Amino acid sequence: MAEENGSDKPSKSLKKGALVRLNRAAYLDSVESTASDENPPAYPFEGPGELLLIKGEYAQIRWRRPVPDVWLRIDQLEVWREEL
Repeated sequence: MAEENGSDKPSKSLKKGALVRLNRAAYLDSVESTASDENPPAYPFEGPGELLLIKGEYAQIRWRRPVPDVWLRIDQLEVWREEL
């Protein structure tokens, strides 16, 4: 039941088709970052990426670049807003 509450809360603000970016602090403090390149590329932190699918605590993201889609934890994502 605790898992349901944790996964329901983010999915309400992040829905399929939403534009997102990776939260640098949340990602760099995660287990996933230790399994990845020490110097991640800038584009996931700058955004936008389109949210394609949500399954449990994870979301599939497609970036506007010629790179593969990725799965990231929802709590590492934030809504992308164009900076003026």
